Amino acid sequence: MIEMYTKMQRIRKFEETAGAFFSEGKIPGFVHLYIGEEAIAVGACANLRDDDFITSTHRGHGHIVAKGGNLKLMMAELFGRETGYCKGKGGSMHIADAELGILGANGIVGAGHNIAVGAGWSAQYRGTDQVSVCFFGDASTNIGSFHEALNLASVWKLPVIFVCENNLYGISVSQERHQAIKDISLRAAGYNIPAVTADGNDVFAVYEHVKAAVERARSGLGPSLLEFKTYRHRGHFEGDPAAYRPAEEVEEWLKRDPIPKLERYLLDQKIADAQGLEKIRSEVDAELQEALDFASGSQVPAIGTSVENIYSDLIEEARVR
Repeated sequence: MIEMYTKMQRIRKFEETAGAFFSEGKIPGFVHLYIGEEAIAVGACANLRDDDFITSTHRGHGHIVAKGGNLKLMMAELFGRETGYCKGKGGSMHIADAELGILGANGIVGAGHNIAVGAGWSAQYRGTDQVSVCFFGDASTNIGSFHEALNLASVWKLPVIFVCENNLYGISVSQERHQAIKDISLRAAGYNIPAVTADGNDVFAVYEHVKAAVERARSGLGPSLLEFKTYRHRGHFEGDPAAYRPAEEVEEWLKRDPIPKLERYLLDQKIADAQGLEKIRSEVDAELQEALDFASGSQVPAIGTSVENIYSDLIEEARVR
């Protein structure tokens, strides 16, 4: 529980730091912050081993931190520095760490579904008990790849756990306007996959549901669809005023912030005291400062390296010639 709290704080403070430096113009591109959704990534990844796989999204920093990603390499990537995870060429939406099973954040909505299925098929083919967890948002379940992925995972009984982070909005469009259903878990029935809808702001609920799905997948029984209702505290991207959300809705969800909720539990159950929690927050602050120092002290990639460590048909064709 203390480790869960630490990781949730790590995600929150990383995102607050990224948001602040983006607003100062020091981080290029866009950033989509995970603030408010920390319980899902942490509760899910607490069930995973280093050799298990995850696929992430444009709002992916939380998944990467929860899976054990290196804060220094993440921050350097956001700043576009050559010491970053992807040598400063991917930025916020394209962080990957193959050694930790992080198959990459992805700026394309719905692109992770079939990558996760491919990873699950790989584990099955190689005869391992690895699992693949696919994180995705509510709006991506309207895309064909979602249905293709669930169908194939079901037919082949692949070890894939589909984790829907339903924050109620697809960019600026509420779920009420882009879907005729309230619970995305209903869509699993068409593929004979077990499913559940639960509170995504309760890290223990997330942990228990993902634990059951992971055990099912490791035993060869196939995939599960888990829908966790949550809410992003910020706009779709940093700089989005999110005026499309009713003020009373925002106020109500802010009261359900998963971090204070976990703090109250730890204190009430005497698992930790106020001084212990403050110590954790201070240690995380120090980690973030180290990450910032590492990023700011790193160089931007040299122009001559612009086509190194990347792949495209055109570059490969030129190399062959």
